[in-house]
Amino acid sequence: MWVRSTMAYRTSFVIMTIGNFAATVLDFVAISLMFSHVETLGGFSLAEVAFLYGTTSTAFGVADLVLGSMERVGRRVRDGTMDTLLVRPAPILAQVAADRFAVRRLGRISQGLLVLIWSLTALDVDWTWDRLLLLPVMLLSGSAIFGAVFVAGAAFQFWANDAAEVQNSVTYGGNTLLQYPPTVFGTELLRGVTFVVPLAFVNWLPALHILGRGDPLGLPGWVDFASPLVAFLVCVPAGLGWRAGLRAYRSTGS
Repeated sequence: MWVRSTMAYRTSFVIMTIGNFAATVLDFVAISLMFSHVETLGGFSLAEVAFLYGTTSTAFGVADLVLGSMERVGRRVRDGTMDTLLVRPAPILAQVAADRFAVRRLGRISQGLLVLIWSLTALDVDWTWDRLLLLPVMLLSGSAIFGAVFVAGAAFQFWANDAAEVQNSVTYGGNTLLQYPPTVFGTELLRGVTFVVPLAFVNWLPALHILGRGDPLGLPGWVDFASPLVAFLVCVPAGLGWRAGLRAYRSTGS
């Protein structure tokens, strides 16, 4: 329904998609401007940072396209419109994800892919079979990890009523964090995004293996390939949290 309504005004859709594309381009422009003054950032070249940027932006863009509407859960809980979803013969999670589905978010995905493709042409990487396999696995697993964070944040809003900005600080903030090399951040932050909210498995750890760089935390090499397992491990509690949130929902009262 939302896709059909969007396509009813095609010119508006094209303008908004281009605007979404241009807005995300500015993120990489800012990174490029840094490299006009320095040759490396945390020991990483522009092509290597572009690889980090492209992988996380693409993974986040897919998750944002599919589950970006989850941030509206708090508003629905607060005004009671969640009730209308409960009486429909369709999964609540699917309904919330489809709420105001924004096809214009394809602009973010396409921009991330373009940067990623450019970085692949600029990088001097020995593309062994494990590196070739790790690239698509990293993108799919990263999308699943970001998706789990979206769902977990939405589940939290059943109790917090409206904590969309808290959720955004982890999702959108995490995406921005992963665009930069891990070597520019402190050890405690790296441990937090590895063992607490495992965003490092979106691109940092597998990217370090692809780029042939060492892990700042000194983790064993097999951890670089653990993104699918981590994605599964975060999706399970996120799903359970969502179910618990639905059971805890008590509407707004009379």
